[in-house]
Amino acid sequence: MSRSWSRRTSHVIVGTATALAVLTACGGSGEDEAAPGSDGKPVSITFWGWAKGSKEVVDAFNASHKDVKVVYEEIPSGNAGGYAKISNAVKAGNAPDLVSIEYPQLPEFVSQGSVQDISAYVTDDIKKKLLPQAVELTTLGGKNWAVPFDASPQAFYYRQDLFKKYGVEVPKTWDDFRKAAEKVKKADKKARIGTFFPDDPTTFQAMAWQAGAQWYKAEGDTWKVNTTDAATTRTADYWQGLLDDDLIRANASFSPEWTNSLKSGGTVGYLGAAWGAGVLKGTLPEQSGKWAVAPMPSWDGTPASGMLGGSTFAVSKNSKKAEAAVEFATWMSTTPEGIKARIASGTSSAFPAAAELRPVAKAAFDASYYGGEDIYQVFEGAATSIRPDWAWGPTTGTSNTIIKDQFGKVASGDTTLTEAVKAGHDATVAELKKRGLKVEDAG
Repeated sequence: MSRSWSRRTSHVIVGTATALAVLTACGGSGEDEAAPGSDGKPVSITFWGWAKGSKEVVDAFNASHKDVKVVYEEIPSGNAGGYAKISNAVKAGNAPDLVSIEYPQLPEFVSQGSVQDISAYVTDDIKKKLLPQAVELTTLGGKNWAVPFDASPQAFYYRQDLFKKYGVEVPKTWDDFRKAAEKVKKADKKARIGTFFPDDPTTFQAMAWQAGAQWYKAEGDTWKVNTTDAATTRTADYWQGLLDDDLIRANASFSPEWTNSLKSGGTVGYLGAAWGAGVLKGTLPEQSGKWAVAPMPSWDGTPASGMLGGSTFAVSKNSKKAEAAVEFATWMSTTPEGIKARIASGTSSAFPAAAELRPVAKAAFDASYYGGEDIYQVFEGAATSIRPDWAWGPTTGTSNTIIKDQFGKVASGDTTLTEAVKAGHDATVAELKKRGLKVEDAG
């Protein structure tokens, strides 16, 4: 990573410090914890998560460590009830020591004082092992709030057999993508190049991120909110045009309709993230050898990416065992043993935030599904091109709920993508004010 990238990012993080100061005052610390094994017995910590392979990782850790013992409880995925369970446990004072939290939701947990500052345990040696952009997304107010596990740069998956049949070039720009979409439809009136997911605002956010949008920005003690900037509007207008001209589908993400369209060849591309490689392989095993992976198209052809998902491990406010919890989180995120245990469960390892683990993940992934292509090389390029000027804010849940509701009305013509995002903007500003935070409405 270049130093210039660090300088560009630093102003975002430093500016966030003041705005977060009043939000994190009630955050806990691990100062009262006993040193692991200080009484001759292992320190026992609890861990809540939902990712496949978590139990196997815990078992492997417990088998190889004497000073720390981990007790694992599987909970529903974050937006399916996991986040509510964590929040309620924190309020009740009985939260586990370590929890899984995705990047977009982390600032909200920080702002609510639900997780604690773990800067004392996330050393420079640890951070050097991790993707810099992932570290920055877990650094708020100059403090470290979580250990990054994976990253999720964008990628474009396409049916190379059908692209060849239809004479379609792999698009490098969004203008190319539209032309390719037109060519696919012309070659087969029932086929489309990809899908817009009306139930998934995070995919749209990744597109806006890639375009250069910055929805949240902390300036002094004020949150500047702008989900209707030029980059976002450009992105919304572009996808609205594809929908209006019937060049892409509008199906719920990973729905039977989406899956069946892929199986039939009615949809010949998928705009997803690094973890999508495992999704397609597991969903469409019969299409092995027919798919390929390319960098996400960009506006000017220069490599650029946002992030679509990605997870971290944070220590709850209630924990008095932060050091032990971070030791386990770091082991999961940065050691070959940790990633191998997860892979052994049959899960796709996606794209680890730790550079040293990517060869392990690559070796474990059967690339024959993608014709033997080195898909991890594509992911590496995408990861380094993740734009640094994006930050998540403390009300992402509110923003996404409203945008998702409005996106559902786009297909019927009741609203537009631009109007839907504006509704999310207005709801975000209102929620920040409701929480007593200073807001500059830049929309």
